[in-house]
Amino acid sequence: MTKDIKKVVLAYSGGLDTSIILKWLQETYDCEVVTFTADLGQGEELEPARKKAEMMGIREIHIEDLREEFVRDFVFPMFRANTVYEGQYLLGTSIARPLIAKRLIEIAEESGADAISHGATGKGNDQVRFELTANALNPSIRVIAPWREWDLQSRTRLIEYAEKNRIPIAKDKRGEAPFSVDANLLHTSSEGKLLEDPADVAPEYIFQRTADPLTAPNEPETITVGFEKGDAVSVNGVTLSPAMVLTKLNELGGKHGVGRLDLVENRFIGMKSRGVYETPGGTVLLAAHRGIESITLDRGAAHLKDEIMPKYAELIYNGFWYSPDREMLQALIDKSQEPGHWRSDAQALQGLGQCHRPHLAILALFRGSGDL
Repeated sequence: MTKDIKKVVLAYSGGLDTSIILKWLQETYDCEVVTFTADLGQGEELEPARKKAEMMGIREIHIEDLREEFVRDFVFPMFRANTVYEGQYLLGTSIARPLIAKRLIEIAEESGADAISHGATGKGNDQVRFELTANALNPSIRVIAPWREWDLQSRTRLIEYAEKNRIPIAKDKRGEAPFSVDANLLHTSSEGKLLEDPADVAPEYIFQRTADPLTAPNEPETITVGFEKGDAVSVNGVTLSPAMVLTKLNELGGKHGVGRLDLVENRFIGMKSRGVYETPGGTVLLAAHRGIESITLDRGAAHLKDEIMPKYAELIYNGFWYSPDREMLQALIDKSQEPGHWRSDAQALQGLGQCHRPHLAILALFRGSGDL
């Protein structure tokens, strides 16, 4: 099977693990490796990933800013449904994986690659999300999951492999990380190691985007979000692009400590996992959107949306973004968002985000026109 692989597109962060995977692919499959690094608003400088890939002999390197596409085509459609998984989780990691996997497939097709590869471990949901997307978009492509194939099953073995192959190792990567972090424009996620015991309070230093609610401003701040067909188009009267809407809401919600969540969730693969999340902008957006729907939707439509939302959330969490099931539900959800333009006020105060004074033009409700 390894002889059939001539070229692989790797989801590459530039970190130690994916750099080891890069070298392992070259050695194990004797193939050319193409790297793909996505900017989803994780807040990291991406040029070091390019330099590291070049240093490791990679000729074809893709680094792409996908922030606008991420929010416009993935986050916003999800928020039209007021989506939360198991009543609380705003699916910040789940919604990013289909976009990354889609670009992996597209780059593979453009460059004539036989396979794609990812760095997801055998214990998490991401392996499923990447591979379900690949199967949906290009069933013939091979997906290589090194963590399920190699024998580098400890940090010690990984470090030894890196040293043997002269892969640079940052000083802070030589020991076991106290917890792992995933981030994009919608959220940050921290899990593992010191967070594994739910009885232990998450230390304050893991939070990156939100102020401590206990020391956040005492005065509430009103944030006005403008919507068009269910998607946010402005904040406090200023029209913004999708990515800039979420960036601004992150800033406004974060300074008030809005959007923290400590959750033990049920993973698709059959185990429970504790995640500590920060979703300041998404929390404000959800409150504003639900508030405006309290006026724009009649009882039947509102209740139907609430009934189908858990199934829709489960499909996204489990990696079925490109499934017929999710697309059918999306069509129903999008139909409910058609009327006009509206705005909603949300208040942020010391960790709380809630709708305050939703506004609506009467013509927007009945004729699908009007502007506020």
